[in-house]
Amino acid sequence: MKKSAICIILFQILLVSKMYSNPLLEKFNTPFGVPPFDKIKNEHFIPAFEKALEEHNKEIKAIINNKQEPTFKNTIEAMEYSGELLGVVSRIFYNLNSANTSSELQKIAQEIAPKLSAHSDEILMNPLLFKKVKHVYENKSKFNLNQEQMMLLEDTYKSFIRAGANLNEKDKERLKEINSRLSVLSLQFGQNVLNDVNNYKLIIDKESDLDGLPENVKATAYETAKSSGLEGKWVFTLQNPSVMPFLQFAKNRELRKQIQQAYINRGNNNNEYDNKKIINEIVNLRIEKAKLLGYNTFADYVLEESMAKTPAKAQELLERIWTPALKMAKKERDDMQKLIEQEGNSFKLEQWDWRYYAEKVREAKYNLNEEELKPYFQLENVKKGIFDLTTKLFGIIYKERKDIPKYHEDAIVYEVLDQDGSHLGILYMDFHPRASKRSGAWMTSYRQQYKKDGKNITPVVSLVCNFTKPTKDTP
Repeated sequence: MKKSAICIILFQILLVSKMYSNPLLEKFNTPFGVPPFDKIKNEHFIPAFEKALEEHNKEIKAIINNKQEPTFKNTIEAMEYSGELLGVVSRIFYNLNSANTSSELQKIAQEIAPKLSAHSDEILMNPLLFKKVKHVYENKSKFNLNQEQMMLLEDTYKSFIRAGANLNEKDKERLKEINSRLSVLSLQFGQNVLNDVNNYKLIIDKESDLDGLPENVKATAYETAKSSGLEGKWVFTLQNPSVMPFLQFAKNRELRKQIQQAYINRGNNNNEYDNKKIINEIVNLRIEKAKLLGYNTFADYVLEESMAKTPAKAQELLERIWTPALKMAKKERDDMQKLIEQEGNSFKLEQWDWRYYAEKVREAKYNLNEEELKPYFQLENVKKGIFDLTTKLFGIIYKERKDIPKYHEDAIVYEVLDQDGSHLGILYMDFHPRASKRSGAWMTSYRQQYKKDGKNITPVVSLVCNFTKPTKDTP
């Protein structure tokens, strides 16, 4: 074969390998092995999930086919270390789907959720695998386990029981159907809420309708309008940093009512994003699942693994809190109603009035204006305070890293160092709301901390919030 032909073939092989390379399936060639967000594309996820599921199935099959007596090491520990690739892909995907989603990611989530549910069920309901786990559990005294190993064994055994390993084949199949359907419904529920949030805008074009609002709130609303192609107006959304200050300070009662009713009716607008049928189906499937697994209610099933243990104990705590809480709430309501009447108004306090008049009562009774406190809680000041505090308490140091890939431009990345300068982990901080991020605040990880072959694998942690985004003039 001529050299030119060989070169062409090699080039074609290189081109094909380039086309089909998947950064999720390769070693992360990044600082500290963080995900290569700049290289990951949506089309990489399905092939990566398929490969990860295939690998995990092989690992589980190897544990089942092991002819040696089941031990902690060849069964429980082997299971714990299996599915590493699946864990990597899943954490990246679901974290992105929560913090920086898109219609494409949502479609992938709908496709992959039932597959992951089925995969988990096939493992936890496998009679041969459960037989091995049960053997280790029933003979645990002979394995000389330490406290951590004993806890892992207990959790593994219970996870099989709670997943239906003891059910007959007919009930197992029905439980698999329920789990698959629930996985899709739960995703759809969250997506519907996010879509309703993103579809709503309270557009204000009269400056008088902004009476009572602090300057920084108005500035943010003006910037939101500008970015939406509505320059010269003000836009308020159902994201917490927008809706909550409006309810707290806006004098216009009718507009407070509009945005408050829109907020509490997310997923309840009889449109394509309505969640009523989804909620009904979720509730009924959970009831059926609980009954299949031998529990009186789904609450019994869930609370078994919590501090409360039983619905009765949870209810007892709620009732102990309810009486004094209700008494205080009525007192606060009466104070607000009194203020309404003192202002010469005759209307009855409603939901959309609560935050507004609570603020006015606070100011009247205690001379406390929340706006006067805000400069002390500027985001950068609070972040610095937390960093300084944890440095004093634990000796850890935060070093911003601009060379580490980010999943969104809003995120800030820090390397966390011990007091001797050694590496402890990576911390992403993502503070501001956007259409691609669900509401609330949470801590998650792209890589958990663990030990493997005596080596400490450091964590990659993400702290996700929804604080008001700064404007040109306001922090």
